[in-house]
Amino acid sequence: MSIEIANESGVDVDTDAVMAVARHALGEMGVNPLAELSVLLVDVDYMTELNHRWMGSDGPTDVLAFPMDEGSVDHGPGEAGAGEPALLGDIVLCPEVAAKQAATAGHSAADELHLLTVHGALHLLGYDHAEPEEEREMFALQARLLSSWRASRVT
Repeated sequence: MSIEIANESGVDVDTDAVMAVARHALGEMGVNPLAELSVLLVDVDYMTELNHRWMGSDGPTDVLAFPMDEGSVDHGPGEAGAGEPALLGDIVLCPEVAAKQAATAGHSAADELHLLTVHGALHLLGYDHAEPEEEREMFALQARLLSSWRASRVT
């Protein structure tokens, strides 16, 4: 899987770990190993601008996902797909917002960025959390993927 990452946030981030959790999540979801993903880490001002432009919301957000080629993505092992490599899209993360959320949640900023990376990857694969049932499904899958990634790092 080709994952390009650019840290333009001005915050020191373990980009190798962000790439690793993205690769793990997409691999577990059965995404074609030749698929391409872009991850961009940005500052609060740029995230605020993106959030306003694309989501119509004020202020910064933690993660945005911009799918590119939804029609050719394999959504998981149980679902049929074209099996062709896909340009999945872009995940945009804001480490400063993630750090604030991590402090509130009681875990590290790195853990929050890993969670947000998986969250963004699931959005690229078509998952959403607008409805309660969708939210339960997406968040359970997100927790399972994070747990299996953390377990794989210990061994």
